[in-house]
Amino acid sequence: MSRLIVISNRVGPLNDEGKAGGLAVGLADALRQRGGIWFGWSGGTTEEGTHGPLRIENEGKVKLATVDMTEADLDAFYRGFANQALWPVFHYRIDLANYERRQAEIYERINERIASRLNPLLESDDLVWVHDYHFMPLGENIRASGFTGALGFFLHVPFPPPEVITTLPHAHRLVRSMLSYDVVGFQTKIDRDNFAHFLTSEFNGVELGDGWVEAAGRRVHAGAFPIGIDTERFAEFAVSPEAGRRYHQLRSVLRDRKQIIGVDRLDYSKGIPDRLRAFRRLLEDYPENRDKASLLQVAPVSRGDVDAYAELRRELEELAGRINGVYGLLHWTPVRIMTRGFARKALAGLYRASHVALVTPLRDGMNLVAKEYIAAQDPDDPGVLVLSRFAGAAAEMHEALIVNPYDITEVAEVLQRALQMPLAERKRRWNALHKTISQGTAVSWCDGFLGTLETALARRRETQAQRQRDADTTQTKATTGATTPAKNGTSGDEIAPGPLPTHA
Repeated sequence: MSRLIVISNRVGPLNDEGKAGGLAVGLADALRQRGGIWFGWSGGTTEEGTHGPLRIENEGKVKLATVDMTEADLDAFYRGFANQALWPVFHYRIDLANYERRQAEIYERINERIASRLNPLLESDDLVWVHDYHFMPLGENIRASGFTGALGFFLHVPFPPPEVITTLPHAHRLVRSMLSYDVVGFQTKIDRDNFAHFLTSEFNGVELGDGWVEAAGRRVHAGAFPIGIDTERFAEFAVSPEAGRRYHQLRSVLRDRKQIIGVDRLDYSKGIPDRLRAFRRLLEDYPENRDKASLLQVAPVSRGDVDAYAELRRELEELAGRINGVYGLLHWTPVRIMTRGFARKALAGLYRASHVALVTPLRDGMNLVAKEYIAAQDPDDPGVLVLSRFAGAAAEMHEALIVNPYDITEVAEVLQRALQMPLAERKRRWNALHKTISQGTAVSWCDGFLGTLETALARRRETQAQRQRDADTTQTKATTGATTPAKNGTSGDEIAPGPLPTHA
C-alpha cells in the first residue's frame, strides 16, 4: 500500500478512548494499515509560529507531525478568514460573513507555509489527503513544489451554490486552487453538484460523466463520500459503565418523563434557538406534554470570543429562561442547557436515556450526532430521530422524521408524533436506520475515498503516458518526413482521466 499523508487543522487522536469523532476513527484505521503522517496545527502559539520546530511523535507506523502558529496568524487565519468568512458563507449565512483582505492574505500565507513544512516529508508515491475549509488552496501549494503523486481533498462542511459562494470576494481564487487535486470529495451529492455547477458556470467548465469535471485546463473527479461513525464501537460505548452512570443519573432526574435531547457545538448553523421555540410551541399546542417531557440541550461553547457566538449564547439563555418561567414547576424544569462537553461514552448514555433526538441544524455538512444517537439506542426500546432536511445525514437516513427546521409549527407537530410513536413503528424505523449507519461507517468512508483517489491517479498517469507516446510518434514521423492527422488534445499539465470527449 502507498503511504497515507493526512493534513487537517487538528491532529489525532489515533487511539479511540471515547474521544475520537468520525474523522479520527476513519483516518486512524487507514493510517495504521498503510503507515504515514498526520500533519496539522499543534493547537499552540509561539513567537516563531509555522517557522518554529516541527514536532513529530511516532506511534507505530504513524507519525503525528505538528507546527505552531503565532497569535497574530491564528487570529487572522483561524478566527478570522476561516471562521468569520468561509464558515458563514459555506453555511449559507452571508449576512454574518466578515471579509477582510488582510485576513485572506494571511490565510493564503499559512497554506503556503504548511505546504513548505510538509513537502520535505513527502515521497513520490504517497497518497496525500487534505481536509476541510482551512486548507482549500493547500493542494496548489503542494503541486508548486513539484509533487506529482495522488492528491485529494475532502470538504466536511456544505458547499453552497454559486450565487452564495460568489458573495465571497476570494471565491474564484479558492475554487480554482481546488483544481490542483485529483479528487475533491463532499458529504452529499448536492454539495458535489454545487461545486460542479460553479466550475461550469463560472469557469465555462464541462461535466464529463462518471464524476469528472473539466475546467480551466484541468480535470478533477468530484464525488459524494458521506462520512460515518464506528457504529459497532459506539453501540459498545452505550453499554459501558460510564454510559450506564449517565443513563441512570438522567433517568433518576426524569422519573417517568420523556427526554428530548439536542447535542451541538454552540453555533448559529445548528438552529438551536429555533429548536427551543419549537419545544415551546409543543408545550403550547399539546399541553399534555407539560410536566411529561423535557428538553436537554448540550451545547459546548466554541469561538466564544466572536460576537455572533456570544450573542447566540445570550439568546439561548433568554429563551430557556422564558420557557422555564412560563411552564416550569417546582419539580419540573422544561429546558436545561449545558454549555460544557461530554466524553463520547457519557454522551452515549445520554442518548440511550432520551426518547427523542432533535437534530435540526439550519445547514450542516453531515451531522454525526444523528448517527451516534441511532447507534446508542436499545434495540428493544429505541428512541426516535427527528432530523433537519438541511443536514447532510438526511440524504441517507430516510427513516428519520424529516423536518424543516425553519417551520416551528411543523417541528412541534413532528415532536408530538415522535413522543407518541408506537413501539412497533419505532423498532421498524430504528432497524432501517441502524442498517444504514452500519454499512456507511467511518472506515468505509475512508476506504471509498482513498480507492477513488488511487484510481484517479492511475488514470491521470495513463493519460500522461499516452500523450507522451503520441508526442514521440509525432516527433518520429516529423523527423522522417511523414505526416499525421491533427488530434484534439489538452494541456500537458492537466489532471485528467483520459482524452477529452467531443461536445456539440
